[in-house]
Amino acid sequence: MKVLRVRVSLPDRPGVLGQVARAFGVLGADILQVTVLEREGGRAVDDFTLSWPGGFVPDELRERLSVVPGVRIEGVWPTREIPGASPDYDLLGHVASDAGRAFVTLVDAVPDLVSAEWAVAVDSDTGAVVHGSWQAPGVEEMPDLTPLRPSAFSEGPLHLLSLPVRAAGLHLVVARSQGPAFHQVELDKIVRVVEIVALLATSTVDRTVA
Repeated sequence: MKVLRVRVSLPDRPGVLGQVARAFGVLGADILQVTVLEREGGRAVDDFTLSWPGGFVPDELRERLSVVPGVRIEGVWPTREIPGASPDYDLLGHVASDAGRAFVTLVDAVPDLVSAEWAVAVDSDTGAVVHGSWQAPGVEEMPDLTPLRPSAFSEGPLHLLSLPVRAAGLHLVVARSQGPAFHQVELDKIVRVVEIVALLATSTVDRTVA
């Protein structure tokens, strides 16, 4: 059994969401969670978290949903998300209990908040990677992926969130390659989490792995 995130763009009118849900059901998928990312111009963009039995064939999913007029699949990718869990609250709880390691904890936990694959903290002055989550590439420096303000963008097949963490002299980079580009809602979520972590952190920040 796999847990997948599926991003769907669909007409924002009564009945369409039900048609999409029925299409998932025909394929044997169980909808665990639906998150509305936007509703604008007569269309909506929703993220579905699905429990998927057996082997997963993306083309089969796209073919099944293509019979619903106006529906487009923007991305399908695996997620470690557990519907009903609160990883953001768990992160803040860990930071509150050990504020000296606030930003190490942030880097380790933040990929799961947006169904990403890895994250790194980069020293804002030198560009050196000071900590990476467990799936982060083993590099000592990151290329220039550190814009001055929070941003979501893509570098080839890699989709990135990048935002300064000024309280620690760091820049946070979050990445995924298997799904679609990060949505503004996802960027806004991480910005807010970082703001709260910075408030909880002590003035002495441990930026290394114990």
